[in-house]
Amino acid sequence: MSNIYIQEPPTNGKVLLKTSAGDIDIELWSKEAPKACRNFTQLCMEGYYDGTIFHRVVPEFIVQGGDPTGTGTGGESIYGRPFKDEFHSRLRFNRRGLVAMANAGPHDNGSQFFFTLGRADELNNKHTIFGKVTGDTVYNILRLAEVECNRDERPLNPHKIRSTEVLHSPFDDIIPREIKVKKEKNKGEGKKSQSKATKNFNLLSFGEEAEEDEEMASQVSQTLKGKSKSSHDLLKDDPKLSSVPVVDRSGKNLLHINNSAFYCNVKITRFLLSLKTLALLERFKSKLSSAISETPSVPEEDVEELGEDDDKGWMAHVLQFDEQTRKVKDANMQDEDTFEIYDPRNPVNKRRREESKKLMKEKKARR
Repeated sequence: MSNIYIQEPPTNGKVLLKTSAGDIDIELWSKEAPKACRNFTQLCMEGYYDGTIFHRVVPEFIVQGGDPTGTGTGGESIYGRPFKDEFHSRLRFNRRGLVAMANAGPHDNGSQFFFTLGRADELNNKHTIFGKVTGDTVYNILRLAEVECNRDERPLNPHKIRSTEVLHSPFDDIIPREIKVKKEKNKGEGKKSQSKATKNFNLLSFGEEAEEDEEMASQVSQTLKGKSKSSHDLLKDDPKLSSVPVVDRSGKNLLHINNSAFYCNVKITRFLLSLKTLALLERFKSKLSSAISETPSVPEEDVEELGEDDDKGWMAHVLQFDEQTRKVKDANMQDEDTFEIYDPRNPVNKRRREESKKLMKEKKARR
């Protein structure tokens, strides 16, 4: 496994993704895939991925995200159009933790990207690899895949990217664009004036009459201030009104009674079914015991004929297994197939070797 990391070229650039599953550190291969790395770095600087979800999860394969629409069909690159693929001979889909561009065909790269969860040789020369997940944050991409998905590989409760941070940019000439975002209204514009509103009667064509009407309205409002009453206060002493509520609350009680009756019927039905099952079991036991006791002793060759005449024949049949004798050779027997195992560590063999050495030395000395 270490040979894989030795073959990969050195990285230049680092980006931090803060997701709902934890932080993910991504190191970039900016020399091997400059267009993809520039696109990804600038989009992270602009906050393009903030709030986007991981809309596609394939267990033990990939986790895909980077679409602001969340449908898997949106997103665009910083170039205003799809950019070309960038393949490198030393970058292969041979492990998990690789970051690559998602596309719908050759040279159709936008803003979407994916993490690999394992080896994926079928993606080689089809998708641009531009980064890798480093450190213990690789376990957070595994947490991204621990979600329940439907048949379309879409997670029911998807994780999302909360924010992005460029820790080290490999490109010094990147100028982030101004993305249209809904700005909050200025607090100064939202403040309301605390002064009381007054009418300028000098601007009205009928100023004196309007001023008189205004004075009368203010007097009436002052006299009626705090004296307003609701219909309950005005009609509480009316003898024609009834204190009984119009809403019939017996419906809830009837519903409760119906539900309890339904559950009682279900319990009774289950109890009757269990009794019926036990009765059938006892009946089968008695039938089996009677068949065994009534069957005469016949040879094994005639058991099949009895089974054809009577349906109880199989009950009296005894299941017997054929004993398979194993042909095992005795280790103590010496024959043409046996052979001797020589162990040099055996003390007897050591003593024999020493004796043979002495004999050889004596022979050489005699010569």
